[in-house]
Amino acid sequence: MDPQVEYPGPALPRPLVQPAVDDAGVISSELEAEMKRLAWSKGDFRFIPYGAFWADMIYATARVHPGAYTFYAHSPEVHGESAFVIDARRTRLGFDVEGPPVPLFNDAKSFAKIEIDFHGSFVIENRPDLLVRLAYWEAKNDDFRILVGHGRDLISPLFPSSLNYSFGYFGGNIGYRRAQFRYERYFRPSDSCLIELQGSLNQNIMRDFSAVSGVVREPGGWPVVQGRLGFVLGDRDGGIGPATLGVSGHVGETGFDFLTTGPPPLNLPPENDLRVRTWSLNADMRIPITDRLGVKGEFFTGSNLSTFYGGIDQGVSLATRTAIRSTGGWIDLWYDITPRLRTHVGWGIDDPNNNDLLFGRTYNQFIYWNAVFEVTEKLVSGFEVCVWKTNYQDLRAGLIPDADLQPRTPGNSVVLQWSVRYNF
Repeated sequence: MDPQVEYPGPALPRPLVQPAVDDAGVISSELEAEMKRLAWSKGDFRFIPYGAFWADMIYATARVHPGAYTFYAHSPEVHGESAFVIDARRTRLGFDVEGPPVPLFNDAKSFAKIEIDFHGSFVIENRPDLLVRLAYWEAKNDDFRILVGHGRDLISPLFPSSLNYSFGYFGGNIGYRRAQFRYERYFRPSDSCLIELQGSLNQNIMRDFSAVSGVVREPGGWPVVQGRLGFVLGDRDGGIGPATLGVSGHVGETGFDFLTTGPPPLNLPPENDLRVRTWSLNADMRIPITDRLGVKGEFFTGSNLSTFYGGIDQGVSLATRTAIRSTGGWIDLWYDITPRLRTHVGWGIDDPNNNDLLFGRTYNQFIYWNAVFEVTEKLVSGFEVCVWKTNYQDLRAGLIPDADLQPRTPGNSVVLQWSVRYNF
């Protein structure tokens, strides 16, 4: 449950087999070797299964959204009662596929991956649906990587080591997964420096107004463009490991047809083919200080970030039909008490611009501490205490700046979580 650093290219391989590896998971070398022994072949292809049975027991002193994991805390004026949840939908299944070399790409090695969990759309909690997390093909060698399919965003590639399934989304951690065409190029000016140039074209996803009648969401006329410049500095083959630094960003647009008149007091008329720009500028870093101690974190600023899990799930204002700006980030300090016991403490914020919102959530913060213990090579258990605070404003704030408006009571919740994961 500690983050895994992925170094590019076969010379610095990220593990091909990642059983039960979450967006911020790890796997022991012994378990990786065992998974490879379970592989089978068909012609030039080798199939390697992996997965995990994963369950959480969660108690929240006040309601959080959506419940089995946390995006933000509800105001007590809406939901002030406590909640208890037992959930196993993050159980995961996947296949890694090793394919033949690709002559067109200088005999670069080819791979594919598909991974699912059970957090798709559902009606009731004990009847979950499948969620495709990853489904892509890639080719790579020492100098480049090509990826086509459904994969993680380039921007803000790290994750806070919270046990929460959402890993701080809408609380300062932006970047998710989507269909893409990606190209990466690697340069090694010295043995202690690796430079990564990464770019991708991505499907545009619209999260806003999914339940609002009279609003039709539609993709824009061009893809979301993402890019990142990264540096891996230090010894990559041993010791405490290298430091990683990166800057990244994206630009794109979301599209809407507003078929009815907008809400008061502006009462904007119907409008077809409205395009709203989405963009971000981001920084990421991971620095091991000793062989046991290290720090990592990210910073972001941008607008219309709901599709990237920023802005506390608010990208476009329904009243003004303009983008909502937001700034935030997170930091995580880890310490390995023993080779099998590690602990993390972290903090994250997502702070949308109050003048842009005109409704809802204005500030979101989470602070967490956890301890994770590897009971065996396959059985991992962890406990976490996470404190969430979410501020709200009157729905008309910003539209009527001089009015005597009363903000909604902030949401505050302490979330206690016990997580058990059995890898296979």
